[in-house]
Amino acid sequence: MDFMQYWQISDMVTKTLFFLLLALSILSWVTGIVRVLQSRKLATSVADDLSQQLQAKQADLVGSDAAARRLVTEQTLLKHIGRYRFASERGLPILGTTAAIAPFIGLFGTVWGIFHALHNIGMSGQAGLGQVAGPVGEALIMTGLGIAVAIPAVVFYNLAVRINRRVMYQANDRAHDLLSGSAETVPSSTSPNAGATSVQAVKGNRSNTIDAAVDTQQARHYSSSVAE
Repeated sequence: MDFMQYWQISDMVTKTLFFLLLALSILSWVTGIVRVLQSRKLATSVADDLSQQLQAKQADLVGSDAAARRLVTEQTLLKHIGRYRFASERGLPILGTTAAIAPFIGLFGTVWGIFHALHNIGMSGQAGLGQVAGPVGEALIMTGLGIAVAIPAVVFYNLAVRINRRVMYQANDRAHDLLSGSAETVPSSTSPNAGATSVQAVKGNRSNTIDAAVDTQQARHYSSSVAE
């Protein structure tokens, strides 16, 4: 018996399960291909994109101290890493759900086909091959369809998860480098030359004050000697 003969003897429940498995198969294939391509693209650009995002934030950190620069850098890196993780996990629930429920849908079709075979035996009163071959074949077809839908979903899911781990590794590795680089950056407002200039200015003011005091004392001594 070919597939059309099985299709003609199947009832509404079996046909509904078949269309459900077909929809899940198409959805899992489209989602899996798109998810893998997007994850691979993100894996090649996540490090450079993270560096660009942090460089755009450096303009707001001019004149800030080390603690403020480190805090702003950490918040910026954590925010963008969270966005990368959210973007890399899109579509994974569809693949995981399809891989989990497709075998059970096929198993339900198998149970329903066996029930159909037993019903035919009960109605005819004979346990011949003609009464059980069609429903049993229908049950086996549903089992095969459930497995055929689940296997690609599992493969796409595991492949996407593997690529997403590489994305997160590269993002975290670049984030540690950027964080350590921002801690070593010294703002221009606190340069050593500026500090040395300020110290020299203080010393100059102090010497001028001492000279003025000495001159005042000498003037007073001269005035008193003239008066005598």
